[in-house]
Amino acid sequence: MTAVFDRVVVADWSSAAVPSPPRESADAIWIGVSDAGGTTARYCRTRAEAEAVLRGLIAGRPAGARLLIGFDFPMGYPQGFAARLTGSPGARAVWRWLARHINDDARNANNRFAVADAINGRLGGRGPFWGRPAGAGLAFLPARKEVDYAALGLSERRQVEQLVPGAQPVWKCYTTGSVGGQALVGLPLIDRLAALPDVAVWPFDPPGSPVVLAEVYPSLLRRAVRAAGDPIRDRAQARLLSQALFRLARDGGLQALLDTHRPPAAAEEGWILGAGHVAALEAALCA
Repeated sequence: MTAVFDRVVVADWSSAAVPSPPRESADAIWIGVSDAGGTTARYCRTRAEAEAVLRGLIAGRPAGARLLIGFDFPMGYPQGFAARLTGSPGARAVWRWLARHINDDARNANNRFAVADAINGRLGGRGPFWGRPAGAGLAFLPARKEVDYAALGLSERRQVEQLVPGAQPVWKCYTTGSVGGQALVGLPLIDRLAALPDVAVWPFDPPGSPVVLAEVYPSLLRRAVRAAGDPIRDRAQARLLSQALFRLARDGGLQALLDTHRPPAAAEEGWILGAGHVAALEAALCA
């Protein structure tokens, strides 16, 4: 049974350019961990700290135990982007390209806007990425969305986002919901973790490995998060989604999420674990 996991982790990511405050706060990285012993949420001030925590969870799992780790950023881009950028159609080619070009230090300083600007220039200018700080002085990265995606030959959204219409476009790099910025600094991490022994990335790999990485969307549980009344929404999201996925894995309901019908484009674009299964996730929290 590939969908049995002994521990489920959800990493609510951040593309911040400086460390988060010493005091636990929103808009930072929160790592929710659920297993038979209960659920915890850990606050990480930097991506380097979060990576160390995740590597520790992977390396420290007991013999024979299985681990599912969800990340709340896209693991692929709309069909055609990978080949345009790298010459290869697979999502992994984009991960490797970004791992070579993104600089992200131990204090969160990173060059994501410059890389987005360079990609836009490489693809013809001023798209597909958009969003940057005022006065950034980047010739090809517009501050607001002014991209003609049809003319560019790319879609604004991935096919999975038809099931999660509230999700922000993968090209948005700045301000609230800038999932594009999170992906630019997050996918190099996926490239590194995927190179570890016994690690698979769903849906690009079968989910039968001891460690499986997947894309998640914590806002699928927005009603439960709102009802939790936690003043730090990111903490509640990471905690509740890890709990729901663990309970589904424990009770045999996770396989349906992994087996959900996906269009052929998902092999390049990726897929959100739980898309189309909100009711099952919500019910798991009541189990």
